[in-house]
Amino acid sequence: MPLNLDAALGVHPEALQLRAKRTELLAANMANAETPGYLARDFNFQSALRSAGGDSDPGMLRLQVSQPGHVAGMLGDGGFGDLLYRVPTQPSIDGNTVDGQVEKAEFARNSLHYMASLTFLNGRISGVMRALRGE
Repeated sequence: MPLNLDAALGVHPEALQLRAKRTELLAANMANAETPGYLARDFNFQSALRSAGGDSDPGMLRLQVSQPGHVAGMLGDGGFGDLLYRVPTQPSIDGNTVDGQVEKAEFARNSLHYMASLTFLNGRISGVMRALRGE
């Protein structure tokens, strides 16, 4: 019986890719916390992972674009989902929508999920290696 490596690894390789992209996006938000007019962005991880483009998170607004390639370039062309604007709880006078506390919390949460996916993936790879060695 042939080994299907994709089935053995599950969803974790895709999850790691998405978590890495989300890390970049959240870091960009934090780096631009003092930039006038900067709009905090994020994407719905669950929707991106399902690649269904389903319902967006209630804390997000769907970005309207005038050209098809405007948003896709931020998340890559790998079907990572739609880039969304974060709805600010307290918009600033200069138009910046970055809330440092929210971004830090999301960054920490995303980092924990990234590490969990790495741990699960490591376990799956170890199991495949044991199976290949006949242990």
